[in-house]
Parts: sequence; C-alpha cells; structure tokens
Amino acid sequence: MTISSAGELLERSEPLAVLAERLDAAQRADRGTLVFLSGEAGIGKTALARAWSTSRPGISALWGACEALETPRPLGPLVDVAEQAAGELARLAAGDPSPAALVRALAIELRRRRTLVVLEDLHWADGATLDALRLLARRVEGVPTVVLATYRDDGLERTHPLRVLLGELPIAPSIVRLRLQPLSLAAVQQLAEERGIEPGNLYRRTRGNPFFVTEVLAAAERGGVVPETVRDAVLARAARLDAVGRRLLDMVAIVPPRAELWLVEAMADDELNSLESCLASGMLEDDGSTVGFRHEIARVAIENAVPPEVRVTLHRRALSALSAAADRRSDAARLAHHAEAAGDSEAVVRYARLAGERAAAMRAHREAAAQFARALRSGSGLPADQRASLFESRSYECYLTDQVEEAIAARREAVRLRHELHDPLRAGDGHRWLSLLAWMAGDNHSAQAEARRAVELLEREPAGPELATAYSNLAVMRLFAYDISGTLELGARAIELADRVGELRALTDALMTVDTAELMAGSPAAGARLQRALELALEAGLEEQVARARTNLGLTALAVRDYKLADRQLAACVEYCSERDLGTWPLYIAGWRARSQLEQGHWDAAAELATTVLEHPRIAAPFRITALVVIGRLRARRGDPDVWASLDEALELARNAGELELAPVAAARAEARWLGGETAAIADETDAAVACARAHADTWIRGELLVWRRRAGIDEVVEPTAVAAPFAHELGGDYRAAAALWEGIGCPYEAAIARAGSPDARTARAGLAALQELGARRAAARVARTLRHRGIRDLQLGPRKATSHNPAGLTARELDVLALIAEGLRNSEIAARLFLSEKTVDHHVSSVLRKLGVSSRTKAATEATRLSIPTHSQR
Repeated sequence: MTISSAGELLERSEPLAVLAERLDAAQRADRGTLVFLSGEAGIGKTALARAWSTSRPGISALWGACEALETPRPLGPLVDVAEQAAGELARLAAGDPSPAALVRALAIELRRRRTLVVLEDLHWADGATLDALRLLARRVEGVPTVVLATYRDDGLERTHPLRVLLGELPIAPSIVRLRLQPLSLAAVQQLAEERGIEPGNLYRRTRGNPFFVTEVLAAAERGGVVPETVRDAVLARAARLDAVGRRLLDMVAIVPPRAELWLVEAMADDELNSLESCLASGMLEDDGSTVGFRHEIARVAIENAVPPEVRVTLHRRALSALSAAADRRSDAARLAHHAEAAGDSEAVVRYARLAGERAAAMRAHREAAAQFARALRSGSGLPADQRASLFESRSYECYLTDQVEEAIAARREAVRLRHELHDPLRAGDGHRWLSLLAWMAGDNHSAQAEARRAVELLEREPAGPELATAYSNLAVMRLFAYDISGTLELGARAIELADRVGELRALTDALMTVDTAELMAGSPAAGARLQRALELALEAGLEEQVARARTNLGLTALAVRDYKLADRQLAACVEYCSERDLGTWPLYIAGWRARSQLEQGHWDAAAELATTVLEHPRIAAPFRITALVVIGRLRARRGDPDVWASLDEALELARNAGELELAPVAAARAEARWLGGETAAIADETDAAVACARAHADTWIRGELLVWRRRAGIDEVVEPTAVAAPFAHELGGDYRAAAALWEGIGCPYEAAIARAGSPDARTARAGLAALQELGARRAAARVARTLRHRGIRDLQLGPRKATSHNPAGLTARELDVLALIAEGLRNSEIAARLFLSEKTVDHHVSSVLRKLGVSSRTKAATEATRLSIPTHSQR
C-alpha cells in the first residue's frame, strides 16, 4: 500500500477517523459496530485495516480471510478468528459448527476480551460465512467492539450473494459503510517525485490505484518506462529475482491465500534458500507461520504466468504434502482444489465428497452443492449407485439454496440411475422430490404428475417411510389444486402410516396439511392438528417443520384478520428461522407480513417487505405471488405506474402454482379493474376464482371476491353466512356497519371503501377523506367521480400524512433515494450504491416524486431542501 514520506497512509485520514470514532464508542458505551469497507482491487483495504488495528496499544485484533478458491472453506474467516482466539471458541470451530453457534460463541468471546475483528475479502465468502454475517449484524450492537469486513465492489454482480446480503441489511447506527477512493493526482505526484517518474503519465496509467502505483514505483528504474498494466508491473518486479527465487514465487502462488512454511518446505527442493531475497524484494511477506504475497492481485499475476506443466507439478506436490499431514476432513476443500488442478480424478472424488459433506454439516449449502458437482465431474467412472448418491446430495443442496433448475437436473439423473439399478424405493422418493421441485419452479402440472408417479411406484412395495412421505407430498399437491376431499383422504393415509412407521417429518407435514384443509372446509377440528405438529417438531428438533408450523399458525390468524396474533406469530417465526439459518423461510414469511401490513394500512412497511422478497434473485416462483399482489394493489390504490406488470406476473405464477393461489390474485386484479373504471372486466377476472371459492368454507376470500363483483354491478344471491361479517353487511346494504367492523378489525382502507359506497352523503364523504389520508390517490379519484355522478359536490383533495421531520411521509429507503437524487446520481448509480435493481429504484423514484408532488428529479431535490427533509448524510 502506498504511504507518504512520513510513513502514514495517503488520503486515508477520513475513514481512519470514522473507525477510531466507532471504536471509541464501542469502548465507552459497549455499543459495537459492523463496518463494511469496500473498494476496487488494490485500493488499500488491507493496508487501512492494518493501520487501524495497530493504532490502539492494548487492543489486539483477530483476523480472518476468505479464500480465492472456486469452492472456499465453510466459515473460513470465522474459523481463522476462532483459532486465533483459542479456548472454547477454537474447540467449537474445530468441529462442524453452524453459523449461528459460531456467532453466539464469538459474541461471548468479544464481550470477554478487548479485541477488534477484521474479516477480509468477503466477495469470496461462502454461504455459511454470509449467513454468519447476517447474524452478526443483528448482534454486534451489544458487543463492545468493531468488526471490520472488507470486500471488492468492482465486478460485484447484482445477484452475487454478498450484494444480496448488503441489500438486506437494515439502515441502523450499528452498521456503517465506507468506500475507499483512488489516490488523487496530488498524492501520486508526491510519490512519483522521489523516483523521477513523470506523475501525469503514472496517474493516467494507474488511475490512482494505490497497489498499481506501488508496484510501478517498485518495478520501474529511475526515469524508466511505466508498465501498461498492474500485471506487467508485478512481473517486472519479479523478474529482478534469480531463477530460484522466481520458482519459489511460483510455488507460493499456487497455494491461495497463503502457504504454511512447513508446506513450502515440503514442496521445495532448494527454493526455500531464496525466501529471504523474496521477502527483501517486497514480493512476499511472512507472519511467522505462513508466507504469501502482499496482495491477491500479485499472487494471481504470478500464478497465471506459471507454465501449465509446471503448475500441474506444483499442485501435485501440494496435494501430496497436504494429504500426508492434514486433517483430511477439515482440509478437504483445499485438498479437492489441488487435486482438481493436478488432474487427479480419484483424489478429486474422494476429497470433494468429503468437502461437500462437511460444508453441508456447517450449513454452507451452496459450497456443498459445488463440491458434489466437482466430484461428479471427475467421477464419471464411479459405480451407478455412487453416482446416484452424489446426484441426490447435489440436488438436495441446490434445493436448500434455491437453485431449483440445477436441483431438478441433478434429481432427474439420480432417478434415472435408480430406475436402472432397479431400486424402486429410492426411485419413488426421487419422483416425490421432483414433484416438490417442479412446484417450486412454478410447474404445477409436472408437480402433480410426479407426486402421483411417486405414490404409484411406492404402493407396489412394502409400506414404509418413503410411502408415508409420498402420501404427505401428494396431499399437499391436491391442496394446491383446491381438492379438499382428496387432501383429507391422502393426509389421513399419510398420518396413519407415518405414525405407524415412526416417520416424524411426514407425520408433522401431513398433520399441517390436513389442518389447513379442515380450516378451508370449515371444520371445527381445525387447529388441533397444527398444534400437535408443532409440539412433535419441537420435540424432535425438526427445524424446517417447526418453521412451517409456526408460519401456518401466523397464516391461520392472518386468514381471519387477527393481525395482532398473525404479526406476533410471523415475527417469532422469522426470529426462529434467522437464528437457525433456515434458507429463504424469512423471505417467504416477509411476503405474508407485507400482506398483513398492507391490510392494516401500513403501506410503506408493506412495500419495503414486498420489495425485499422480489429483489431476491433465487426465491422460488410461487413465493413471489403474495409480494407481487401487495405491490400491484399498492400501485393501483396510489396511482403509481406498472400496476399490471406486477399483477400479470402474479396471475401467470398463480396459474402454474395451482388453483389455491388464484383467489387472492383474482381479488387484487378485480380491485385494480374497479379503480381503473374497467368494471366490465371484473367478471372475467373473478369467474374461475369464485367457482373455486364456492367449493370451500373460507368466508373471507369468498366474501372479498363477491363484494368486488357486486361493486362491478354483478348481482348475485349470497347467503349472509357464506361470507365474513364485514362483507355480509356491505352485500346487505349496511355500509356503516361494514365500515365499523373493518375499523374494529384494523383495516382502514377497507373501512374507507365501504363508507364511500354508502348512499348517505356524509358517510361517503368520510370514506373519501379517509382514502385521501391514506394516500390512495387513485382510489380517492375513483370514489370522487362516483360521488360527483351521484350529485355530491365540493369534494376536495385531503391532506397527506406527514411528520415534522419528514413532511412528505417518505420511507427510510425513499429518503436514501432522495439523498442520492440530490447528489445528481442516475438510477443505475443509485441502484449500485444501495444494492438494489434499477427496476426497484425506478419504483422508489416514482414514489418520491409522487409524495413530493413534483414532476422532475431537479424539482424533487429543491422541494426536499424547502421542506428540510433530512438527507442520508444528515441521518
């Protein structure tokens, strides 16, 4: 890293001051901070971290780094930290800890000792490390330290797991983001003068990148030619060493990120004699036990310059030395890397399988899937049963990480092999898996067919756990098809068989499915089985079944508009899932929480939750439906653009996911048609859903559909007991009673719409005013037109919701967007800064302009200043 003549980092005083201030606060008030330090490769993140970590006498630092491997070690940087901390934390890390367990132990350790934590190169982080970081972000405020996490942000794609994580993190005082900028021309000039190199040319070539500048200054002779690229500069510097020294560099380069001294000694002939000259040249550095390059850029430049035949030989030496000395399970990922580079297929299969199993145990599921894929690439000659087992393992790990298409492809290969092996139990179970995966991909037709195929195969064999699970799965599929009687019959079979053979997963799943079907059928027994399923799952430690049971408890409450209970249950479930790293369960629940917030009139919160779901790059297709409906309804009510983009996607997904999803989508589309004055289209939008709704006893969804049809002028005979009470009152003409019930339930929009339909002018005006207060501009305009048509005059727009600090009622995310608009950033630049998609930024910008009542970005910035709305830098 570039330093000044005084030995200090150039142009880094500001980020160092922020880190110092955060450390002071942590030591003074026991309030920790997680700082994300980003910048391009070579910008000086490590140098800054070192300068900061050594600036406080008496405070030590624990360092961990992610590895530049195709498939990195699970929890690699946290394991590094644990090993340095020693004691109980190190003992835990030596096993196969979950991210949650390791973070809990780390938090205890950090409360006990005065130390900093540095986690480097998170752009290479495995999935388990990112899960741990999510948990750490929630716990760090209660830990008296600062955790500094560095990553490269150049080339970080929108779908990169780290980018997704950064976008999910809340805006909170305990989370800080810093970005390092290149050196200025003045700084480069200060450094260039001592070497007699023309500063302008140096600055143009290096663009102020500190590592590039340093390498050029080290490689170029006084007054010499400036290398064109950083690679050229690194290779020119290496060329000054003798042949033995260059061979040592090659050796260290193929062992990322750093090579243990004992490993170098085991791999070397006479090359170790050149270690001192390599250290003196600045190409390598050592920390007493390992040796490595000062920067990954230099390591990669040297590695890529190693001739292929030499590279293979070196990897073979590394594999031989590591396999003789290592704990093969804990070092399996590293051994698999060298085995693959050495072309040793047998070793690849052996170590990649071990690495996959360990990664799965540590919940690094994406890395586990990659290791099983690596084993399959090199294991074409394996026996069929072993290949089938590897395909099954890969499919399961892909399923856990929402790589649905990859999971389907692997499972199909496994099923094909199981059929060839005449293994009906595993083949049948494979078809059951294909059913679930097809449904997740939005292909309900294939899901139903695969579920039936699984049962047909397994019913030919002695009844066992596989058949119980297949019955349970087919029951769920029939529920998606609104086949209540079929669901109850198959669910009963699953419960009886699962109970008999002791298959607890199938038993708990079937109990939950039957309970849902009974609720839809209006059975008084609904609820009892769900509670039993939860108790069984908790007792057996079946985390995914616990999550499903708790989610269902929340959704059952939401279905009958018991929002207090629903919100409490869903929030508790999110907490449970987050603490146990249960994949995308929190995202699935976020969609339902968004619906709850929408119905309670908390529209900004609903939009934030729904956007979180839709921003996730790999969420299963059916899980998008509820979030799309929330966004579509919000846009329709507020008069925002792109109403039908959301609702059309929701309809397509619902048709593919099964009839169960059609009713809420149809209700949303009916509302949007009504708001747009297209009442003639409401019958077509709702006919199919009404037919399904009549087949079960959900009085809420049936009532919603029938009320929208009545508002469109479709006159149908409806028994009051066939729909929930608020709908029954409106259908019976008692609008004030309907509105009163909606208010008591906690649904202000529905109460306003009911009042607005009243023939009493005073009641209707109150409904219009409530819509205006909610910010439902299109709904208010639609009602106003109707009231004017009825002869009611003097209708005015009502006030917007506001606060003294935020007169426009902007959300936290909209305030961030507004601040960046004021800085003159384009939508693409805002998206990159906030880790959002451009489409989402477009939505936020439209909302900001609408709430501020302006038509351009320039006017938005001016209006924000006039209203004294706080910008990002002021908050």
